[in-house]
Amino acid sequence: MQLEKKLLKKIEGNTQRLFVTLIFLLLIASVTKPDNFLKLGNFQSILKQMTEYGLMSLGVGICMISGGIDLSTVYIANLSGITAGLMMQKLIPAATDSGQFEYILLAILVSLLLGAVCGLFNGFLISYLHIPAMLATLGSYLLFMGIGIVVSGGSTVSGVPKIYTKLGNGLVFNLIPIPFAIFLIVVIVLTFIMSKTKFGIRVHLLGTNEKAAKFAGIRNKLIILKTYMISGIISAIAGLISLARLNSAKANFGSSYTMQTILIVVLGGVNPDGGFGNIPGIAVAVIILQMLSSYLNMFPNISNYYRDLIWGIALIAVLIINFTINKQKNKR
Repeated sequence: MQLEKKLLKKIEGNTQRLFVTLIFLLLIASVTKPDNFLKLGNFQSILKQMTEYGLMSLGVGICMISGGIDLSTVYIANLSGITAGLMMQKLIPAATDSGQFEYILLAILVSLLLGAVCGLFNGFLISYLHIPAMLATLGSYLLFMGIGIVVSGGSTVSGVPKIYTKLGNGLVFNLIPIPFAIFLIVVIVLTFIMSKTKFGIRVHLLGTNEKAAKFAGIRNKLIILKTYMISGIISAIAGLISLARLNSAKANFGSSYTMQTILIVVLGGVNPDGGFGNIPGIAVAVIILQMLSSYLNMFPNISNYYRDLIWGIALIAVLIINFTINKQKNKR
């Protein structure tokens, strides 16, 4: 019980800091760029653009909470998107109008299954072969990217049915982008899994102390397998949304997202050493980062080349701040 209370206290403090940061950023952007920032279309664009790497960040986040990391999420997403796109290209032209929905659903299910298999493969490398998570997923991301290049012939897969692209560009209640609605659903489900189920508590305990978790009777290998499988499925969802939104998929699309997802997860309060962190924190961090990115785009004098520099500074600053706060708490 004491451990659970400590976890909750840590979560609340970090979430509060994130919300304060978000409000502060909103105020700054609203005051300095009111004409461009305070538009419904701008907010819809922010919510739509953050979905893919937001979902991948959730996958990276639960793996980091378990004491590992998943660097392959971007390429699982790309491989899943390519697979779904190719299936739709092959199957839909031969289908009648009424049969398109069944083939689209089949392509989605196959892509989700592929994401789960990729995640299980990562989990197997880490749990059974004892390969460090960073090296295992670094190797598998090259593998998944290579498979994606072979399957697609190195070219962009496009030309999916219009009914499917509506999924990535439509609005719920003519207001909320469908991709963001899907992101919210995933956040709610994952929050419940990580905070209210035995599996979620065990993931936290595994990340806190692997040996203690083992002596407590937790089947660490099974927990790792499930954690990376969930990450794989979430990554596949990101790939499917990207395919719907952009009407294309490519094996090396979104390479910069890998660093961004790590930045978001750390900014969201997840301890890089594992054990601590929550899903809402990651979700708020995604919104902060995309809002900051959109805000920077409103300054034509700031080159995109500075973006990585800014993210790098932000990541190091967050790590230093978290380290300082944790050190002060441990002294009390």
